[in-house]
Parts: sequence; structure tokens; C-alpha cells
Amino acid sequence: MNSNELETLIRTILSEKLEPARRDNTTSALFDDVDQAVGAARAAFLTYQQCPLKTRSAVIAALRRELAPHLQALAERGAEETGMGKVEDKLLKNRAALENTPGVEDLVTTAFTGDEGMVLFEYSPFGVIGAVAPSTNPTETIINNCISMLAAGNTVFFSPHPGAKNVSLWLIEQIEAIMFTACGIHNLVTCLREPGFESTQHMMKHPDIALLAVTGGPGIVNMALHSGKKTIGAGAGNPPSLVDETAVIDKAAQDIVSGASFDYNLPCTAEKSLLVVESVANALLAEMQKCGAMLITGGENIDKLRRLAIIDDHANKAAVGKSPAALLKMAGLPVPDKAPRLLLAEVPADDPLVMVEQLMPILPVVRVRDFDAGLQLALKVEGGLHHTATMHSQNVSRLNKAARLLQTSIFVKNGPSYAGIGVGAEGFTTFTIATPTGEGTTSARNFARHRRCVLTNAFSIR
Repeated sequence: MNSNELETLIRTILSEKLEPARRDNTTSALFDDVDQAVGAARAAFLTYQQCPLKTRSAVIAALRRELAPHLQALAERGAEETGMGKVEDKLLKNRAALENTPGVEDLVTTAFTGDEGMVLFEYSPFGVIGAVAPSTNPTETIINNCISMLAAGNTVFFSPHPGAKNVSLWLIEQIEAIMFTACGIHNLVTCLREPGFESTQHMMKHPDIALLAVTGGPGIVNMALHSGKKTIGAGAGNPPSLVDETAVIDKAAQDIVSGASFDYNLPCTAEKSLLVVESVANALLAEMQKCGAMLITGGENIDKLRRLAIIDDHANKAAVGKSPAALLKMAGLPVPDKAPRLLLAEVPADDPLVMVEQLMPILPVVRVRDFDAGLQLALKVEGGLHHTATMHSQNVSRLNKAARLLQTSIFVKNGPSYAGIGVGAEGFTTFTIATPTGEGTTSARNFARHRRCVLTNAFSIR
């Protein structure tokens, strides 16, 4: 088969709507055991490492081009298989990951020259990265990580969440096919046909895994941190949204409703609680209802919602990522004819709805005396996770104070939370926000070694 015939075959495969890739095992990204998969990725790395940067750029350009027609299908299948999230928003996240993740241009070289010679600082690959993807953002994370990690010169063993297995494996196989067509190297990405917890443990201990990149809950991140390997870990967050009396109330209302309802609140960056200064609370709640939010009133009704959302001080997995209408029905509350975008509930500052990360479109609202009281509560709610926070204010000094004290990886001022991951705002897109290990919003440079190359007594021409 010549190259034109191979390309035609690949395009035919990609045109199928999430049907299994019909290729034999010698060209599949999927393997039966960890040693085979990691070994194949290691062999691919040794070849990929010798390629010029233009090869990496060609691989990424091919991914952007060939995956673009399938983003809608990925969003539909992801929502269907996981039972979580909103198709329209998943499409936006997939598109942002594909189009707005930096490639090799992120690997910026710096140099110092002087009488004693020259020093170059450059980024070079680690080798095979073991990447864990969550069920909440499965395809977005795989696309985002794949571009970042391959741009940095690595190969990847993916360990997708079993709850998103089918769509994740389909995507990984297509990525493998696209990249082989672009550069002629197989197994730049690999995975197991049956991913699971035990195989992820095995992968984390494998001697040929050079770096772990884990996007998930605190349990899987902590397991990686105890592996003895360098780890980039994206863990839990409980982002508060603080509104003071100087905020532009109608815009704040629209931004908060949009951010907290985005993909049914699945992103770990989404607003999980609303802390609003008392003097503008009524006006803000009225505007939020105009934007499609529904205020739940009455202690008994709020109790029903709380019992649904929180079980034994943890989010109820059966309710995570469900629509507001589904949550109302599950809680035994009436569902209005026009489905709400977001559910609001006024609660005390120490309510479990405030203190527990829910990952569902229920936004607890707490009234605070003033900005200083709100900031202190925001620090308590955020819990020192340093993940994400948002604030709405026209007072620059207050915005600066909150940013300095919260020390979150993402701090969004006067905008929806998803602006912090490059959706509808400036900045690159990432779905691996490495707060526990300190990298913050990750890109290609985070998945590469920062190396120092020294040449004495030369190349200073000033």
C-alpha cells in the first residue's frame, strides 16, 4: 500500500462516527498488558526523539485538522457514556483543547552571553509519560495532554477512567492513526484495551515511565505522589465566587450563571459557591434568576436538595454532572416547564453544600457582611487547595488583595470561571491544572526538562 492509499484508508476510518478502528493489532494503540504498551511507547520515543521539531509540528497540525470534524460526536458519546455533562458545552471544551492548546511554540529558548561565553536554556522531553484522564473531562483531557506532551517530544501511555472507556479508547486509536500518517511512527500514544485501577498502579511503578501526569481526584493524585516518580498532579478544588457591592451586578449575574452551569458544573474550575455582600445580595439573586437560575426556597426544599447532593460528607456520585431538571426530579421537587440553567439555595456559611465540592449545578449562596468578611470565608471555603477562585468587583485594590491571599492557580476577575481555561477569553487552554504539585495551568513546557547547555569563551559578539 502506497502513502496515498494509506491516507485514504485513514480518512475513511476517521469518517465513521465512533466506530472501532478496523486495523490489525500491529498498528493499534491498544494493548493487553502494561509492559507491552509501555514498551511500545518507549520504542516509539527513541525514534521520535531523533526527529526534528518540524515533525512534532506536523503531528500536531494533523491532529488539529483530522480530529476537528469529530468533536461533536466525541461530545455526544462522552455525555452518553458517562451520563454526565451537557453536549453543547463538551463540544466547546473539545474545540478549545484542540485549537487552543500550545504546541512547540511553547518551548521557548533563552540564552545568556558574556565575556565567559554562552548559556542556553532549552526544553527537552522526559520520555514516556503516564497520563491519567478523568471521566468528567475525558476526551478534552486526552486531546489537551496529547498535544502538550507530544509537542514536548514525549510519547504517552494513557490510563483513561473506566467510566469513559469506550469514547477514550476510540479517541486514542484515532490519534495513533493520525500521527502515524503524519510522521510514520507507531505507538506515540498507547493504552490498554481494558484500563482499570490495577493497571494504573502497575503503570505508575513501571521503570520506563519517566513522568506521571494525573488529572483526577485526590485519591489517584496521592497514589501518584507516593509512586516515587516525578508527578504533575491536578487535584481537587472548591472554587468560591466572591461578589462585593462595587460589582456590575447584571454582568456578574450572567457570568456566574454561565460559569456555574457550564457542562453542568463538572469542571473543577467552576464556581462551587457564591459569597455575596449583603447590600447587593437581593439585586444579584434577582438578576441571576433573569439569566435562567432558579432559587430554591423553604428549609424543607433545601434539605431535600442537600440530602441528594451530599452523602456522608461527599458529593453523591449518582448526581454528579446531572442537569438541574434531573436534580430537581431526583430530589422530589417540582420541575418547572422551562428547565432552569442553575439551582440556587441560600444557606449558612458552614453548610455542607458550601464546604463540599459537588460537581453539579447547585450553587449555594451565602450573604456576608462586607468584603473582608467575604474574603475570609472564601479562604475557608477554598480550603487551601489553591485551585481556582473568581471575584466580581470594580475595586482594584480588593481584587489584588483577594488574588494575593487566595494564591489560586486560576483567579478570574469579572468573568465566568471558564475564562480561566481559555474558553471565551485570552490565554491557552488546559485541562490539567496542577495545583498540588505547583505547575498550575500546564502546557508543553511543563512536560519537558529544562536543560542548561554551556559553551565557554564563545558567541558573545556585543
